[in-house]
Amino acid sequence: MYSVHDWAEVHRLHRVEGMSKAAVAAKLSMSRNTVSRLLACAEPPRYVRRPAGSQVDGFAEAIAAMLDEDPRVPATVIAQRLQPLGFSGSLTILKDHLRRVRPGFAAAKAYQRTTYLPGELAQTDWWHTGIVVPVGRGQSRPVFGLVTGLPFSAALRVVFTLATTTAAFCPALIGGLARLGGLPKAVVSDNDAAIVASRRAGIVTLVEEVAALYGQLGVRAVALRPAFPEGKGFIERGIRYLQTSFVPLREFSSLEDLQAQADAWTVQVADRRHVRRLGGPVLDALGVEREWLRPRPVVWPDVDQRLEVRASKDGFVRVGDVDYSVPPRLAGRRLGVRASLTEVAVFCEGEQVARHGRSWARADVVLAAAHARELREHREAQARLAAGDIEVDGPNLPAYDELAG
Repeated sequence: MYSVHDWAEVHRLHRVEGMSKAAVAAKLSMSRNTVSRLLACAEPPRYVRRPAGSQVDGFAEAIAAMLDEDPRVPATVIAQRLQPLGFSGSLTILKDHLRRVRPGFAAAKAYQRTTYLPGELAQTDWWHTGIVVPVGRGQSRPVFGLVTGLPFSAALRVVFTLATTTAAFCPALIGGLARLGGLPKAVVSDNDAAIVASRRAGIVTLVEEVAALYGQLGVRAVALRPAFPEGKGFIERGIRYLQTSFVPLREFSSLEDLQAQADAWTVQVADRRHVRRLGGPVLDALGVEREWLRPRPVVWPDVDQRLEVRASKDGFVRVGDVDYSVPPRLAGRRLGVRASLTEVAVFCEGEQVARHGRSWARADVVLAAAHARELREHREAQARLAAGDIEVDGPNLPAYDELAG
């Protein structure tokens, strides 16, 4: 079974790059039947097959170091450098390995330049804002912003969250791309744990939820190596611009108020600034670039977090550090939870049994009025039962005799 990463790359090459099934099969060393099966899958596969080892594995770090220095170095030259280190594998095995890892190094090098084609790529990064907003119950929490921008037009958009997890990254990226007005060919990011699951010898494995999102959007992921901020210098400068031009002398009453102010500011101020290399305002360049971006999907991918939790004996499920009520009759049952940044829905055997607004106050309890009433009646009944304060009519024995004939 192929992985979600294979599914995402096959869909991107066929849908976005316009490659035929035969060309995709040749590029990824797959059979055309496998390509057809992956294209027929509307959703990414669930499980990941563990790759088998090869003679190249022990030399992966050395190969990565050479590709980092020159992504176009020929396989024959790499083989010559590896032989003194003990490599005895065939050139075919080495080429197969290079076919998988070389594109990541080449892409990372390509996206370090300072000029770009319209619609070619977006850059994204977390902004640690230093802003704190109230979240209810007398509490406040620090705010983070996912800044997404288009280097060609210098357009920036920011979506604010209260966490930097994968569950926050996916909807925040969608929000940024939606505000920019279309989809680029690639998205450049750093090695953030919310995006990258692992990196070994230059081979990047994305977090499955992120790989699935990129595949559904048809964008290519370019994850830069650690400690390499200059690879996304445009977005780093954009974050400094936001920190020095948007934040000063502002107050925010809530996360929603912060987002509304930022959305208005990017359109009214940031998009109107004059950038020398553009020869005009950002707004004009963005209008040009939007002609090159792919259209936004009619329906964006579903990126809600799915969980399975057991309801407590009082009828609550815990999501994060908050308890949400469910009907007391479901106490002790395993329930499905679907959580977005603004809402929590609870399901039992596929049927929705509760829906709440998301709370970000630590140790909060979210209790629906109907559930509170049921819980109170349940506790009163238990108390009466324990006290023996329940009258039960005795059996009607003559009626049983009559039925028995």
